[in-house]
Amino acid sequence: MAEADSGVEAHYFEDRGAVPNNPALPLLVYRQPGGLGLGDTATVIEARFGQNGWGKGWRNGIYPFHHFHSNAHEVLGLASGRAKVRFGGASGVSLELLAGDVVVIPAGIGHKREEASGDLVVIGAYPPGPDPDLVREGEGDGRVLRASIAAVPVPETDPVLGAGGPLVTIWREARGG
Repeated sequence: MAEADSGVEAHYFEDRGAVPNNPALPLLVYRQPGGLGLGDTATVIEARFGQNGWGKGWRNGIYPFHHFHSNAHEVLGLASGRAKVRFGGASGVSLELLAGDVVVIPAGIGHKREEASGDLVVIGAYPPGPDPDLVREGEGDGRVLRASIAAVPVPETDPVLGAGGPLVTIWREARGG
């Protein structure tokens, strides 16, 4: 893990075969970003993601099996509760996430809920683009999936902090400009 100048945690994952991950783009963790704790937290998170162009939102939990999206990046905001989530496949890293935390998952990075409190509510959303697919660990043609992952563009906006947010800077630098 590296911490960007913005205070956002950046986690890089190598290709793990059955879970391709996204060696070019790091997973970003925002610990309790400002302005998300006023009013109904779920509604505030949904509004923030929407203001910043991230849509196709949903409220639910996190699947208890390794999966990834080959054609879309995803953002998860914890509105309530806590969860332990494994990112990067079976040999990846487990992160404890608390209400108010936000995680931006690049296309291809595997994720799986390992534990969760009974009051867990997660808000998910995606940047503009195709409807996200859902690929379980080991499914699909690896070459086709990797090509799809590499073709997903860097979003124009950070789901939490907008056009000037750390996602835009970190991911553009990671992609070489």
